[in-house]
Amino acid sequence: MSRAGLTVALLVVTAGMAGAQESSAPANPANPTDTRALVGRWIGTQQMIARERKEWQQGKEILLGRIDLNQREIGDLEEQLGEARKAAGDSDSRQAEAIGAVELLKAEGRDLERKVAELESGVRDLARRVPEPLRQKVDPLLRRMPEAGVPTRVSLAERFQNILGILNELNRMNGEITLATEIRALSDGRPSEVKTVYIGLGQAYFISARGEAGIGRPGNDGWTWEPALDVAPQIAAAIEILENKSSPAFVPLPVRIQ
Repeated sequence: MSRAGLTVALLVVTAGMAGAQESSAPANPANPTDTRALVGRWIGTQQMIARERKEWQQGKEILLGRIDLNQREIGDLEEQLGEARKAAGDSDSRQAEAIGAVELLKAEGRDLERKVAELESGVRDLARRVPEPLRQKVDPLLRRMPEAGVPTRVSLAERFQNILGILNELNRMNGEITLATEIRALSDGRPSEVKTVYIGLGQAYFISARGEAGIGRPGNDGWTWEPALDVAPQIAAAIEILENKSSPAFVPLPVRIQ
């Protein structure tokens, strides 16, 4: 029970006691002593009520201040929680974007791997058109290419670099005329030394010391050779020009375009 409630109860008890005394004793309103005592009790009661009201008002203000402070703290915490949730959402969004980018890069990597495998297959086919005297220039790059369908640790960048190196070398060879000395089986089946003129990577002519001549062309399984005795003089003349034994001149030779 609060102090104000206790005071009111005491006043009720006091009034009851006074009523009991008045009923047992005759009232004497003219008695100054009884009047002063009654007025003193009434004043004390009013003072007590005033103190209780003041203390209650002060307590109320303190309590309201605490409630306001707590509400502000709750508001700050809710704002921080909202920012944290937003940051978490942004983080999740950035993480999702990063995961998407990684998956895209993986897909692009797989696509590049398929393309580089196709290019390597095409380069191998082109390499079959390289005559043996010229293969030594591209063999080191060809050996660096991984086998088709076999797992490899060679990076895609290195594989593309090998392909570009081989293509550059093949392009250079295809723009040159090359004179080479080779051993070739002739019509009698015996291997003989011949001189061969390669016109790029698309046509070749050879002649032996006995005057046996032939024409070579690249195919899917390497170079194929066929006799060409009717153009032996022209082949011999072209070789003498390339060896600087004759002055430059126009030499007609048969060419087959495939």
